Amino acid sequence: EVMRLDDIEEESAPRVEQYLSKIKVIRRIAHKIIDFLAQIENFQKKLWLKKKFVVETNYCVTLDRVPEDLYPEIAENDAQRQEWVRLFAIDEIRKDLAGAVDYSEPLTVEFLKANDKLVLDTKHFNDEFISRLINEIPDIEETMNGLLINSDNFHGISLLSTRYKEEIESIYIDPPYNTGPSEIIYKNEYRDSSWLSLMHDRIVASIQLLSSTGCYAIAIDDFEMAHLCEITDQIFGKKYFRNMIVVNHHPQGGMGHNVSRTHEYMLVMTPSGKDLLRGKAKSGKKEFRSLRLSGPGDNKSRQGRPNSFYAILVDEKRNVIVGVEPPPPLGMEYPKEPTDEGYVRVYPINPEGEEKVWCRSYESAQAGIENGEIILTDNGALKLCVDTTNKRFNLMSNWTDSKYNAGPHGTGLVADILGSRDAFSYPKSIHTVYDAIEAMAYRHDRSTVIDFFAGSGTTGHACVQGLRDGGFTANYVLIEMGEHFETALKPRIQKVVYSKDWKDGKPVSREGISHMFKYIRLESYEDALANIELQRSKPQQLLIDKAGDFRESYMLKYLLDVESRGSQTLLNIDNFDDPWNYKLLVGAGSVGETKPVNADLVETFNWLLGLKVRHMDRISGFQVVEGENPSGEKVLVIWRKVRDLAETDTEKIAAAREKANRDLEAFFTKQQYNTLDSEFDVIYVNGDNNLMNVPLDPDKEGVEP
Repeated sequence: EVMRLDDIEEESAPRVEQYLSKIKVIRRIAHKIIDFLAQIENFQKKLWLKKKFVVETNYCVTLDRVPEDLYPEIAENDAQRQEWVRLFAIDEIRKDLAGAVDYSEPLTVEFLKANDKLVLDTKHFNDEFISRLINEIPDIEETMNGLLINSDNFHGISLLSTRYKEEIESIYIDPPYNTGPSEIIYKNEYRDSSWLSLMHDRIVASIQLLSSTGCYAIAIDDFEMAHLCEITDQIFGKKYFRNMIVVNHHPQGGMGHNVSRTHEYMLVMTPSGKDLLRGKAKSGKKEFRSLRLSGPGDNKSRQGRPNSFYAILVDEKRNVIVGVEPPPPLGMEYPKEPTDEGYVRVYPINPEGEEKVWCRSYESAQAGIENGEIILTDNGALKLCVDTTNKRFNLMSNWTDSKYNAGPHGTGLVADILGSRDAFSYPKSIHTVYDAIEAMAYRHDRSTVIDFFAGSGTTGHACVQGLRDGGFTANYVLIEMGEHFETALKPRIQKVVYSKDWKDGKPVSREGISHMFKYIRLESYEDALANIELQRSKPQQLLIDKAGDFRESYMLKYLLDVESRGSQTLLNIDNFDDPWNYKLLVGAGSVGETKPVNADLVETFNWLLGLKVRHMDRISGFQVVEGENPSGEKVLVIWRKVRDLAETDTEKIAAAREKANRDLEAFFTKQQYNTLDSEFDVIYVNGDNNLMNVPLDPDKEGVEP
């Protein structure tokens, strides 16, 4: 735009100087534009990467876990009754059913007792009721079966990072396949790179959650499978082995050119050198297998395994095994006639006269005969007797059963549960997800599986089903954004807890299981933007006005970072003085519409600490949380209202803080938190306070609250 380098030799010196002057000016302006854009992009990155506030926390719990003294309030709650009618069709319950109590409006305590697998949702109740309920549940985190997070999955994973670091045994995800109706929205049509960036960032973040024996499963089809293999190889490296499973998910084949595809894939990354995956459990009965190996290969012939070629001695008169002879040396003749005692020598020679081998070595056979593992059947056949108790089949790489058909067992199943085929598109077959989780989770009495592309909740449904039928026990953590969190994911989990079988949105039976899950909603990136407030103090303004060149540098490089401090979304510490009145603007449905809500600082702080919550209670105006941090220390968190945030009079604020601290000291003494016998290693209290260090050991300094 300014000059052509090819023409520079023909230009005069003054002309070249003019060109260079213009270029210098453009360069100066360009650097300022770059600085300004960098400031904006760095600020956006800061908002994206920051841990997000929890803006809603609620629980869904079956009535059998709810204290009966709360039943009268539940029976009177019309909003809860209406939800139960919509979800579970309780208005169709009549006395003519065995053991049933008539439905009525309002509900009765007797009705609740007779239907104790109804799933209560605390969103219909006030804070005081929720506090009483949670206080009555012992070791709340151990009691819960699941967690649902309404959030962008990147932010949901970030929230989990401290609490679940290197703890998770199973991650299963079914991301958008980036093809056909499941395509996601992209910038500039860089489709493959945008999809890969989406996957790369989330896999890198979530792999930190895996334990040393954790497995990571990803469902995918042909369209992005090769690209996905490349990034998983890059991320997991040689520390993990990539297993490929082919799932016949559409036996009739999907529409397409040339070849009708009937399959998709599941990549399962397992730690290298570790044998972790298994198929279904065996019957638990004794199985009888041929003792002689058949088929081709050196490992099944005498030449390849000479120590497994030997004679088993059989007393034909009594039809019993009496012993074994050592393996004869290779290349030498060996006795085939009966022994001097008349015992028959039986070698692993097949009907074609080939010298095969037994499936046990000589030494192993001696022990097997003694313990009854090697037997002789009534018809004189040698068999290996295998006890299948706690044994499982090998996991096969090709899943072809019709139960993996995503039509009836995915779309059809969700339609029956939710009452509409439009509730969610392209859900997985419940059996595909169930078998995938079981293959990873069978090793543990209780584990946790995370799915951060939760969709309609098939992973959670599979975990509920595993708990119901005893196939496996796994807690679930499901992360999903968008409106179908409320229209598909959460109601599906509520429904499958209440009943196993559904038709047209109504329960076929009412045999529920005891269950509890928590669901939380996180502040979104858009919410974070909406809560930015730029504030410039008078001293700052004076400095900017007087500092000359500093003003421009400040405006181009530092304004956003400096003047946004104190915004609610960036943790306004001053407003911790009233933790139940920490306001945030959050999206309210329509695009661009927001509403003020109280952020849940208690829940947010628990996640920031990575706290395993054991007990929560409200005592004399104090919110108390007891738990354990990732270091194994026992932690106590105390929340209280220090002052009214609307108060501006400095003397009144000081007086309120002084009174709050006196109340805190009295509470501390009453609860005996300030004694050597205190069971807590670390204590957190919101707001400035005058508490003394608690001496945990006479020879050590205490931990400062």
